[in-house]
Amino acid sequence: MSGKLAFVLSMIIFGAVGVFAKFIPLSSSEIAFWMSIIGSCFLLAIFVYKKESFSRITIVQNKWPLMLSSLALCGNWIFLFQAYKETTIANAALSYYFAPVLVICLSPIILKEKLVGRKIVYVGVALIGLFLIVQSQSIDNSGHFIGIVYGLIAACFYTVLTFTNKRIRGLKEPENTIIQLSLAAFFLCLYIVGTTGFQVMQISFGFVLVLIVLGIVHAGVGFFLFFLGMSQLKGQSIAILSYIDPLTSLVISTMIIGEQMTVLQILGAVLLLGSTLLSELEKT
Repeated sequence: MSGKLAFVLSMIIFGAVGVFAKFIPLSSSEIAFWMSIIGSCFLLAIFVYKKESFSRITIVQNKWPLMLSSLALCGNWIFLFQAYKETTIANAALSYYFAPVLVICLSPIILKEKLVGRKIVYVGVALIGLFLIVQSQSIDNSGHFIGIVYGLIAACFYTVLTFTNKRIRGLKEPENTIIQLSLAAFFLCLYIVGTTGFQVMQISFGFVLVLIVLGIVHAGVGFFLFFLGMSQLKGQSIAILSYIDPLTSLVISTMIIGEQMTVLQILGAVLLLGSTLLSELEKT
């Protein structure tokens, strides 16, 4: 499989996750747990099949970034899935995709990267786009507003995940992903046991099958294709193809699920996605 095809398929898979997360009758934390455990087991099976081994010394050297990144992954999934439950798939996906803007704003502080004038303009346009998306929801639609807020919180966790992964050195794929998914499953298990407890036995067998598919396809196959594609593509291609993710969410939201988007939402989506796309093209 070519790197471009692998990456495109991973973006479509990631963009479709909202349909599953929105309708599975489990808490967001439990959905994230089963995704983590099923996905890590799937990747581990591939890892063992290829007769690879874990580099223990490298893992120990990266223990703190790995733990922080795994915690960020937990928060990212919990709030993103809750956003899907509270608002439309389009609103959740668009608010979540504010993460690249946060990365741009924090890069000068954390990564010591220079923030040029054009990037500031892109950030301003993206903020206007986000404002239009939020403004399109009336006061009566408080649930939608809360969902957008959850999407923004998920974007903050994704930003932490992005910066933390830049601190990880020497870990190959899928070793890095297996470890992070496994740690995420461990942390989520502790959280669920200490709060609501596991409810998976109370849902129908059909939803259990959907949950298994979500874990294998999204967390397992999706991440495998994602890293396979990244290893073969140039940065500019990755930046452009990444926009298949939110666009897939928008297509599913409007054309398949039948959710409606207002004119303000459409304009906000164009401003938000367009400004971040131009910024990433310049960055690469």
